[in-house]
Amino acid sequence: MRAGVRGLVPGWLLVLLGAVLLLAGCARPQVFHRESYVFGTQVSVAVYGEDPAQADAAIGAVLREFDRLHRAYHAWEPSELTTLNAAIARGETATVSDELAAMLADAQRLAAAGDELFDPALGSLIELWGFHTDTFVPRLPDPAKLQALIAAKPRMADLVIDGNRVASRNRAVQLDLGGYAKGYALDRAAAILRQQGIASALINISGNILAIGTKGGQPWRIGIQDPRPGQPPIATLPLYDGEAIGTSGDYQRFFEVDGRRYSHLLDPRTGEPAHGTHSLTVLVTPASITGAMAQESVGTLSDAASKPAFIAGDDWRAMTRRFKVEHALRVAEDGSVEVTKALRARLQFSGDTKAAVVD
Repeated sequence: MRAGVRGLVPGWLLVLLGAVLLLAGCARPQVFHRESYVFGTQVSVAVYGEDPAQADAAIGAVLREFDRLHRAYHAWEPSELTTLNAAIARGETATVSDELAAMLADAQRLAAAGDELFDPALGSLIELWGFHTDTFVPRLPDPAKLQALIAAKPRMADLVIDGNRVASRNRAVQLDLGGYAKGYALDRAAAILRQQGIASALINISGNILAIGTKGGQPWRIGIQDPRPGQPPIATLPLYDGEAIGTSGDYQRFFEVDGRRYSHLLDPRTGEPAHGTHSLTVLVTPASITGAMAQESVGTLSDAASKPAFIAGDDWRAMTRRFKVEHALRVAEDGSVEVTKALRARLQFSGDTKAAVVD
């Protein structure tokens, strides 16, 4: 009899267990979201799921990785990259980490694909224009120094990469991975989230966005920003698993002199900020990673491919083709909108926005 008594479950415990099971059954997926400031810009990570502890741990791991990348490859504060730049300026060969060597080899290949309009070797030019700081002074560079840098023609092709050993045939090369690192960080974030068991997330680094999974069975929806302030998004776009979007624009890092805007997107052919385009957006899908781009990841390609297309101006569509990108949208300097046929089929434009469709 005593054994039977010990086997009984008290009524209050049955009620408690029932309540716990009821609460568990009522759990609903939700978006867990955190923001931070890194890479000189706002970043955010959103995870869709039911477990707040898992989401918090995964997001924390991503933000720590962002901080590591920021410190390791900063273009003007002490970092592994500035150490390499100092060695190049002295005409020396430097030993770098496996990660940096791989990044440089990848960036070198991407620069070649875009006729070196995207060129991370232009750090000295970016510095001369005053963009190696978080606050910009509205001042034009010294013309003589500008001409000297143009004549020196620093470019990624000058780098000699042999395993972990990096040198340059041109001492004017100064590396700045600002046009590459955000895309690389997107890919790193996606890998970390998947390793943490996250099946649904959206990573946003100042408009460079990568999607994992869906949001409750529906695609993530994002807005394509109007490049001028105070305007609603140009259009909304459904973003599916493994897709990434990258935008280059003249509205984030810029200053104005005598009513003219000078952005950080520099044309290596002239040494001056590119003109003709306000913003250039590309969408990279997993299917885009073929042929010449087969070695790329969607985040890296979305960041790198938008830069030369922006700088190319009216030749933007020919440049996106070089990167096998079929989904792209351009806002020209006169405010007109051009969009590829493939991307137009995915967009819902806002208000009375009109867009010219190109093949």
